[in-house]
Amino acid sequence: MDASLEPLLARIAEALERLAPPVAGKADFAGAKLFRHDPATGDFHPAPDYPLGLDSLVGVDRQKTRFVENLERFARGLPFNHVLLWGVRGTGKSSISKAAFMAVAEARADLKLVEVDRDQVTALPALFDVLRARSERFVVLCDDLSFEEGAAAAKALKSALEGGVSGPPANVFFVATSNRRHLMPRGHQEDRGLIATAEDAEEEVSVSDRFGLWIGFPPMDQPTYLAAVRAYAAQFGLADPDLDRRALQWAQLRGARSGRVAWQFIRDLAGEQGKPLPL
Repeated sequence: MDASLEPLLARIAEALERLAPPVAGKADFAGAKLFRHDPATGDFHPAPDYPLGLDSLVGVDRQKTRFVENLERFARGLPFNHVLLWGVRGTGKSSISKAAFMAVAEARADLKLVEVDRDQVTALPALFDVLRARSERFVVLCDDLSFEEGAAAAKALKSALEGGVSGPPANVFFVATSNRRHLMPRGHQEDRGLIATAEDAEEEVSVSDRFGLWIGFPPMDQPTYLAAVRAYAAQFGLADPDLDRRALQWAQLRGARSGRVAWQFIRDLAGEQGKPLPL
């Protein structure tokens, strides 16, 4: 080879190495229960345990019971359904997913939770293939799922849940939360034409059919909201003679009543009284 070409070939090789994705290291799930997945590197980053207990979530007893039943079946290797938690924002969809997982995982060291970003849904088939080869059992959680990217993301999720010719991984339980039951994006690209837009909509709506279990979260009424506030206050030792009145004023300022608003009020009250909280 001409010696004059060696510097050029060396630069080309360096450029290719920079462009190539890094080789993912061997995943280690022994040190934690919760992980975040980075599809760019293939790494699983450990996260702290979720601190709120399942009993802390008030006003959603039916939803908690149904979700835990299905999760326990999955943990025991029994037939189960992938779950879509849908409904009003702030009603505890994500909290139930994590709190229920922590409760069930206490007795099952092989149960792990992997959280994926909603903007990385297209990476799910590859992730499921990685997890399929593992001995652990995985809850894969996608919070606030919708298909803003269009039909491509919807097709990727259907492919992951159906598993192609090999079938879906038996050791993966997919959980999605969404404010919309049919996971529809807020708008479609009208310049693509009515037929193409309708086909995309059909593709996206059909994904919700792949979830065998839908659990709805309706708006929270005033008695339930106050019950949530009182439960949090009792749990963390926060006493106030005007607790209900102040909690209602807080909700009025926020323009909503929900478990999230109740928790935000409790955080404000705890800060006022100089008491720590787990989050």
